[in-house]
Amino acid sequence: MARVSRQDPEQFSQQRAHPVDEVLPVGKLTLYGFQHVLAFYAGAVIVPIVLGNALGLSREELVYLINADLLTCGVASIIQALGVWKIGARLPLVQGVTFTAVSPMIAIGLGAGGGTAGLLVVYGAVITAGIATFLFAPFFSKLMKYFPPIVIGTILTVIGLTLIPQGLQDAAGGAQLKGHAEYGSTKNLAYALGTLLFILIVVRLGKPYLRSLAVLLGLVAGTGVAWLLGDVDFSGVQSADWVGVSTPFHYGMPKFEVFPIIAMIIVMLITMVETTGDVYAIGEVTRKKVDNTTVANAVRADGVATILGGIFNSFPYGAFAQNIGLVRMSKVMSRFVVVAASGFMIVMGLLPKAGSVVAAIPHPVLGGAAIAMFGMVAAVGIQILGKVDLREEHNALILAVSLAAALLPNAVAPFFERMPEDVRAVLNSGITLGSLAAVVLNLFFNVFTRRSTMEIDWDGMEDDEPEEAHGPLGAHEPVGAHAPAAPFPPQGPHAHQGPHTPQGPHTQQGFYDPQGSHNPQGPHNPQGPHWGGAPGN
Repeated sequence: MARVSRQDPEQFSQQRAHPVDEVLPVGKLTLYGFQHVLAFYAGAVIVPIVLGNALGLSREELVYLINADLLTCGVASIIQALGVWKIGARLPLVQGVTFTAVSPMIAIGLGAGGGTAGLLVVYGAVITAGIATFLFAPFFSKLMKYFPPIVIGTILTVIGLTLIPQGLQDAAGGAQLKGHAEYGSTKNLAYALGTLLFILIVVRLGKPYLRSLAVLLGLVAGTGVAWLLGDVDFSGVQSADWVGVSTPFHYGMPKFEVFPIIAMIIVMLITMVETTGDVYAIGEVTRKKVDNTTVANAVRADGVATILGGIFNSFPYGAFAQNIGLVRMSKVMSRFVVVAASGFMIVMGLLPKAGSVVAAIPHPVLGGAAIAMFGMVAAVGIQILGKVDLREEHNALILAVSLAAALLPNAVAPFFERMPEDVRAVLNSGITLGSLAAVVLNLFFNVFTRRSTMEIDWDGMEDDEPEEAHGPLGAHEPVGAHAPAAPFPPQGPHAHQGPHTPQGPHTQQGFYDPQGSHNPQGPHNPQGPHWGGAPGN
């Protein structure tokens, strides 16, 4: 495997494109893209299914919502991954309907009478919130100093831990089986465990190319076994239409009401925080530099996708965390793989029969794969938290209380049932509560006390990559005595200062200065890549 020595990142970028920007052969793009679709599909369709059932929509209307969602997901993911003007992070991020919006949309729709009449009020709120998100994006990105590693790491850990129960629920047979004898049956758990075990064996024993397809192979193998045993139902494929096109304002012109709009704007503010965490997570996984501009572009893409969602009969959009876990597992970092996946989504949105084939994958098989992917999201958060000095009690309390808040909705559901409906619609989400707790506690402990923060050595992350960091795409690692600098150096009074810690004029408060002697503005340059300014972590 080729090796390169430590060098200037600009010189390196001229020699070879970053793996995020690498265009793979068509065959690989097809396989890797379809793998993203399979990882994404269950989470994508669950929102229109849950919302449609809650509002009492007919089967035909429910199928229409699913097709509209898949079509809009494909367009939104292309905008996010490929980028248009200042819209899109240009990172391998797959866009999907945010789970944070489910409860508020149900409350809004039922409050408007349910059915398609309720959808019109939902769409009015969605379109308005999308416009607000787009306009607020550049201002929100300037708040990045309030999102140091303790906040980002906590949010990602909360997202992963909150999503894992959904994977376990699928492993038991899916939410539709709750209350039935089949829920949690030995057969369902065997399918889930078998799929997970197959993925782990491929990752452990397979060659790099096969390891990058471990999730796809696991889903195919699990579905194949279930089909042989008579547990896969393809009847929906026969009844599905060949072509189905989602037209703008299919159910009529949206209705704009004040309180639903306020609730949806609050939802999008939470989604901005989640998107920020996802952007930094994918930057950590791909070792791609992320800054305020990247975050602003990603949030703009959320806004545009949400506007399109309201117009084309879909819902608010944000980055899907499970696909970040897939990028880490497969080590395939090209954003053009997401573009390929988006093509599949658009086709499935236009060809209901194609989507029905994927929908036939049994829930336990999807659950087995989801456990690994959701767990990898939490692992990214823990990886970032590992660079934070958790022996410092302020940091430890931020993490501890945020995790407790995230578990509250599932642990004590009656508490939220006693809340006013509008308040419950926003707060009855573990991701929402955990994320808000992390942000607010960081303000209380670190920002208001003006504690110092840390910086990320993004250049070092791009230049000093571990062996096989890119899996099948190759690797670029340092040699000799040039060990890579930790992207999140330990901090606080207990931080270890070993013999290799940079000292002198190129350090700031004992932390590594990513600009070093090449920084013409000195170590205090506020424009350099960093997690923040005054607040600590």
